[in-house]
Amino acid sequence: MSTLLRLSCPDRVGLLALISNFVAQHGGNLIEVHQYTDPAAGWFFTRMEIDTRTLAVDLPALRKEFTPLATDLQAEWTIRTAESRRKVIVMVSKLGHCLADLLWRWHSGELDFEIAAVISNHESLRSMVEREGLEFCHVPVDAHNKPAAFAKMAELFRFVQPDLIILARYMQVVPAELCAEFAGRLINIHHSFLPSFVGANPYQRAWQRGVKLIGATCHYVTPELDAGPIIDQEVIRVEHFHTPDDLMRLGRDCERLALARSVRWHLADRVLLHGQRAIVFRD
Repeated sequence: MSTLLRLSCPDRVGLLALISNFVAQHGGNLIEVHQYTDPAAGWFFTRMEIDTRTLAVDLPALRKEFTPLATDLQAEWTIRTAESRRKVIVMVSKLGHCLADLLWRWHSGELDFEIAAVISNHESLRSMVEREGLEFCHVPVDAHNKPAAFAKMAELFRFVQPDLIILARYMQVVPAELCAEFAGRLINIHHSFLPSFVGANPYQRAWQRGVKLIGATCHYVTPELDAGPIIDQEVIRVEHFHTPDDLMRLGRDCERLALARSVRWHLADRVLLHGQRAIVFRD
């Protein structure tokens, strides 16, 4: 059993020693430690995994006793048990390759989370979801009902309070107010190597441009289209004889890999956000 401490704050001398000393004073044995200081931003980031069995206090007491130190450091921080099962909502449209990959990894235990619901603006993937015993929510979205549709989804988000909402090739633009309310909990897989080919039909535009590499980008969702902090990217080489359909076929592998890694890292508290950047302590 282990406890995860994730923290970011303005940089100053001795931060790692100060936090490690706090852990030691409470009987915590450090299993894994990651630390990074961004000299340009003057910002410090750390993720610590602590052996829960050695701690002298329980989790609520540890949080309470850490609060004065975190306040002094002007820190953004979380402390939780690594074993706590996290809740996820998956959003899809018609393309099912990313959803199928996530379901396989979930079913096999490779990704250990609770899927609270799968939301789609189409019925196409209902059978894939329901055969796994999961709830499928069909919320149609068109030009006339978009505000009402996203209001319905927001109600579900607020009820579930998911740790992560995954846009697994969900082909609708999320309203700015929803991006703000669930900032840092919405991730999207975009089928290009951002910042190239933002928006729709990136494979077609990549083929027209004659690129030699294509890729996929998993990023946090912000009001600016396809411009949120990047968690992970995957690329593959393409040749001059590949058609747009070939690029789509090859790109789907990139999408699945980048999304699965990003989901795992987010749920393991390995991603820390600062402005437009995501600091990722990979496993």
